[in-house]
Amino acid sequence: MSLLTLSAASYGVRGKTLLNQASMTLRPGELTVAVGPNGAGKSTLLRLCCGELAPTGGRVLWDGANLASIPPWRLAAARAVLPQASSLGFPFTVAEVVRLGMETVGRKLPRADATAIIDASLASADVSHLTGRSYETLSGGERQRVHFARAIAQLAAGRAASGRDDLPQALFLDEPTASLDIHHQLLLIREARRLADSGVAVFAVLHDLSLASSCADAILLMRNGEIVAQGAPDMVLTPDWVRRVFGVEAEIFQARGGGPAFAYRLP
Repeated sequence: MSLLTLSAASYGVRGKTLLNQASMTLRPGELTVAVGPNGAGKSTLLRLCCGELAPTGGRVLWDGANLASIPPWRLAAARAVLPQASSLGFPFTVAEVVRLGMETVGRKLPRADATAIIDASLASADVSHLTGRSYETLSGGERQRVHFARAIAQLAAGRAASGRDDLPQALFLDEPTASLDIHHQLLLIREARRLADSGVAVFAVLHDLSLASSCADAILLMRNGEIVAQGAPDMVLTPDWVRRVFGVEAEIFQARGGGPAFAYRLP
């Protein structure tokens, strides 16, 4: 079963093609990771998938329907997005920022249910101890974790409001680990993996190939606005593909107690 399908989807602006005829599928219960060098089109692809951008060519389908035809309130219950950077110009507390994720879909939930969702989301992102802090006083990594909690809360509120634990949902993460320390990188990826295992279709943009390989069911390898390879991590993240796409020599070895790890050098 596919939740989201891109069929030869392209996006261009001011005469420049940022994404060229991308075809891919996101399925419930799978974690898909896009990797590639800067400017490869990864974020543009994610923004097409979540409906932030409309394709200038091809199609983007959500559960068989044109993504652009789905009412925003319904889409808000079905997908959550963690962008590369988020800014807030008001002195919200951490708990208030997480509650923002529920404003569209969870405003009619009983107070006790809403509070339980917020508390669980804060715990999942390891920011419970920051609940009463002003968002403006947080570090970049702490802010990123708060917004991850907001996205988790949005999905939980969508399920609660619909009355369906099996509501088809997707989570989109654009470079979610970029500002995080190692501990919280692993924690966030573990939580993303848990959400995928619970039935959510998770799509993430990552730069760390070791991290991507350790968590993904499928890898999209991108270069110059195109998906040049896709499939299981061990089929896509090979020394040959890494050399061709990133311009570095890669050695892949088995990390102790974990998945594959990558070492690089310039040719």
